[in-house]
Amino acid sequence: MATQRYSVTPHPIETLLTWVKSGEIAIPEIQRPFVWDAIKVRNLLDSLYQGYPVGYLIAWRNPSVRLKDGSTSSGKRILIDGQQRVTALMAALLGHEVLTKEYETVRIRIAFHPVQERFEVSNPAIQKDTEWLPDLVSVFAPEASLTELTDDYSERNPTANRKQVSRVLERVRKILNNHVGIIELAEDLDIETVTEIFIRVNSAGASLSQADFAMSKIAANDTYGGNLLRKAIDYFCRLAVEPEFLSRIEKGDKAFATSEFLPKMRWLKDVNDDLYDPSYTDMLRVAFTSEFRRGKLQDLVALLSGRNFETKQYEESVAEEAFAKLKAGILNFINKTHFDRLTMILRSAGFVTSDLIRSQNAINFAYIIYLRGRSEGLAPADIERIVRRWYVMSILRGRYAGNPESTFDFDIRQIDARGVAAYANAVIDAELSPSYWGTLLPQDLETSSSSSPFFLVYQAAQVKLGDLGFLSRDIAVRDLLLNRRDVHHVYPRNYLKKQGFAKGRYNQIANFALAQSEINIGIGDKAPEVYFAELAEQCNGGPSKYGGITNLVEMRANLRMSCLADTLLDGQIPEFNDFLDQRRNLMAQKIKTYFEWL
Repeated sequence: MATQRYSVTPHPIETLLTWVKSGEIAIPEIQRPFVWDAIKVRNLLDSLYQGYPVGYLIAWRNPSVRLKDGSTSSGKRILIDGQQRVTALMAALLGHEVLTKEYETVRIRIAFHPVQERFEVSNPAIQKDTEWLPDLVSVFAPEASLTELTDDYSERNPTANRKQVSRVLERVRKILNNHVGIIELAEDLDIETVTEIFIRVNSAGASLSQADFAMSKIAANDTYGGNLLRKAIDYFCRLAVEPEFLSRIEKGDKAFATSEFLPKMRWLKDVNDDLYDPSYTDMLRVAFTSEFRRGKLQDLVALLSGRNFETKQYEESVAEEAFAKLKAGILNFINKTHFDRLTMILRSAGFVTSDLIRSQNAINFAYIIYLRGRSEGLAPADIERIVRRWYVMSILRGRYAGNPESTFDFDIRQIDARGVAAYANAVIDAELSPSYWGTLLPQDLETSSSSSPFFLVYQAAQVKLGDLGFLSRDIAVRDLLLNRRDVHHVYPRNYLKKQGFAKGRYNQIANFALAQSEINIGIGDKAPEVYFAELAEQCNGGPSKYGGITNLVEMRANLRMSCLADTLLDGQIPEFNDFLDQRRNLMAQKIKTYFEWL
């Protein structure tokens, strides 16, 4: 018979709130935005008042940690499901402020009508109406007297039944006596089991990631600065996308503003670059993998708990060291020089806009490669070259597609054993062999997805190689990507539709060319044999219909930049499927040439 891995115990709400206030139960979400609106808070209180069930809370006790004197200390409970409900109760009943989705600190006031026995979100009209108690905190305050509250209400509302008001207010106060079931998970459970239990028990079936657990563990720790570290991660992610949020931090979070973290991320206030906007998961992956030389975030959770992987015991010294290393990793991540250098390297590889970025995990490991190269003392030029080549290789080969943790773990352990340069070069040579360039890549280019990683790399290649836009004399692909461009169908879409080609065929990326809008519009639905003949005439003294190129040598060179055979100008227009095959090979060759330049 399987051992039960959890216990279910009912506890009065008053006891639960006391545990939260004393720190026995840690609620990490208190430091993160409260996503419930005030109506949900009102509904929760009404359910409690009516005696309806409000669901279970799930807590996971930190493993017992061996202290320096040899004794053990039982860790805090971490509330991994129920944060919003408990935060709502603390806000409505105890008057605690909450941080909104807009990162504003507010008080949620819930009003109560003793005669109608109705809860409502407080508003100016209610606050002026004597029949309402405008803020329930007055009922639950430690010094509150039900007799005085009843007398005061009766004085303001002479027609109200005093005894009925007294009984109702007493019933409201007894909300604190309502029991809520707490499912407490065994402290020896591993992170995967905890996740599985959460998903099975939680009615919404929400999925918690390893990063969510790690963030909870970080925030729950007040011994080694976990609370500030958690804020540093959250605030950096917010500032990366909303630089103006800095003033709110400075005004609303004085403790963090005076910490060592904010000065190190203040540079974000002047940044409007969205090339790499990391999430907290991205930051944890980079910081953990680069510092701990491991790739699985479940290991981070275990280490932050104090797990010694050799002895299988939990030790305070392990937790202390883990928090110190994670802090170092986060500080490395948010360092302006490091962050700027990473984005500069990506741009130097041709990825000049966020539209060309589709894999955050590929960037994450590129950042890890960069940080590891620095720690090994590699020359800056060597680091840049390795990072560029590794990033492009990982995009082309889908190295971190799907669940990346196992690959992260494998790669970082190999780097730790062999060094960044030796391992990276060996992997790149194996992954991008001559057979890849000649056979596999042309096959990969057979897709109709404009967000395909292969088309993104092709565009980066055009940027890096300084290509001009299709039929443009002066406008480069870089300029088109940074401003405005059209994706032109070399064999026009409607022309192919009329021939019976399906969408998945005429939208093949091998039929795409980046062009100025006016050139794309000018060509319209004309058959390729028509407009290529007009282009040839344009270069032989005829009217200039498409773009400004009037020299045949320049026109042939321009077509080659877009991986188009210049024989199109000579009337050699292949059947569409043959055209696609030819162009895929030319595109693959361009990407190969580009990669060799990296």
